[in-house]
Amino acid sequence: MKLDFIDNGGEFDFGRTSNDYAKYRDIYPDSMYEKLKAFGIGKKGQKILDLGSGTAVLPVNMSGTGAEFTATDISENQIAYGRKLAEGKGIKNISFKVCPAENTGFESDSFDVVTAVQCFHYFNAEKVSDEIRRVLKPRGIFCKIFMDWLPYEDEAIAEMESLVLKYNPDWSGCGFKEFNYKFPKWAENRFTIEHVESFDTVLEFSKSAWLGRIKSCRGVGASLTREKVDEFEAEYSEMLKKYDEPLRLKHQIHFEIYKSTK
Repeated sequence: MKLDFIDNGGEFDFGRTSNDYAKYRDIYPDSMYEKLKAFGIGKKGQKILDLGSGTAVLPVNMSGTGAEFTATDISENQIAYGRKLAEGKGIKNISFKVCPAENTGFESDSFDVVTAVQCFHYFNAEKVSDEIRRVLKPRGIFCKIFMDWLPYEDEAIAEMESLVLKYNPDWSGCGFKEFNYKFPKWAENRFTIEHVESFDTVLEFSKSAWLGRIKSCRGVGASLTREKVDEFEAEYSEMLKKYDEPLRLKHQIHFEIYKSTK
């Protein structure tokens, strides 16, 4: 995949990271899932479409709610790993499909809820918002979620970002600051905003888990050659030795809950 506004137009493919992704990207705290339930997402019998699902982190973690999930992603490898994870846990209420978020191929009015976690910025916003509204039932819910680390509040994160930039100077996934919401153009005449919320959280990682999480990010495993990933891993492993374990790293989670106007 190449997008002009991401990494200076450099190519990336999360399918290359699927092994690490499946092991190390199930990192969202319980508080995030509890908030989703409080918003009415995950009710028994709901049909929920998760766009850009990767290895189906959200559907797997919410499978016990009784909702029926469909995990979609443009990467065949990501979906294959997601299916394997679900089967390994004996989860039966997740179906999988490889497709672009902008053209899912599902029938209109098929889903009560559509979710997009850590992925909406990769989509064509105008096209995907039309598709989301099309597949949602009347007054259906769209939930957009983003979580990022806070480099300006955490020295360990800032140091990690500097190292990623050493290996990938075009990486634009760094320097996150507190998000300020503004009703987006893509939602106009399609959705109303029901709820916006941001909250800070501290996530704990072993050094090996944090290293795996960073290797699976766009700036490293999804874009660098295997040799460069190995070099990065060796250098970052050495850098991490000075920190105590577990690592306690500052993050922010942002929710946007929309309702379809149809």
